[in-house]
Amino acid sequence: MTVLRGGKPVYGATVGILMLDARFPRIPGDMGNAETWPFPVQYRVVHGASPDLVVRKKGAGTLQLFIDAARDLVAHGADGITTNCGFLALFQKEIAAAVSVPVAASALMQIPMIQTILPPGKKVGILTISKANLTAEHLSAAGVPPDTPIVGTEGGRAFTTAILDGHIEIDFESCRQDLLEAARVLTSHHSDVGAIVLECTNMVPYAADVKRETGLPVFSIYTFIRWFQASLLPPRFALQLDG
Repeated sequence: MTVLRGGKPVYGATVGILMLDARFPRIPGDMGNAETWPFPVQYRVVHGASPDLVVRKKGAGTLQLFIDAARDLVAHGADGITTNCGFLALFQKEIAAAVSVPVAASALMQIPMIQTILPPGKKVGILTISKANLTAEHLSAAGVPPDTPIVGTEGGRAFTTAILDGHIEIDFESCRQDLLEAARVLTSHHSDVGAIVLECTNMVPYAADVKRETGLPVFSIYTFIRWFQASLLPPRFALQLDG
């Protein structure tokens, strides 16, 4: 007899994603587009937590809103929590302390691990939506060395303003060019960069272009959460016996 144990209302969607309150297009690759993921996910929008507030003002006054939304996701069956903004590394410890499941708040948290796999003399570089607002506090919260090379897209055509200023439309090609130019600056100014981490979760649709432009490995919230989810729901492999 096989006895199955319950205890939660939703099964199979192990990753819960805390979403900023925004209305720009969630194109394929963006973590806010459910079709991006090769597994089911659950979402909660943290109302009032706009990209502008979280990035430019360190999410002032929103911590409890994120905690409440994380707890609701766990109550509905999420076995792990993530967010859709790398700047929320600032809230990693507080959210993790408030729920009973693992929390992976920011793509930046991959950097210490990535550093260990690079050749001697190479280091990780960051592409961010706003270098001016990515502070030493954010880096410390994610375990990132303070001398990590960082380049932002805020001087570009469209990407930073479209996201942070709440545009309803996005010019995909202009955003792609912003990412490519930022990647070129990063690698030309820092010849020791051996891998790139995309801080912003909205950069994932352009990751393949950044890889093609630089020839370097590109890590993002997508690589992080695929790894994360594989631990929450490990695949079961069929046993095949020859003969």
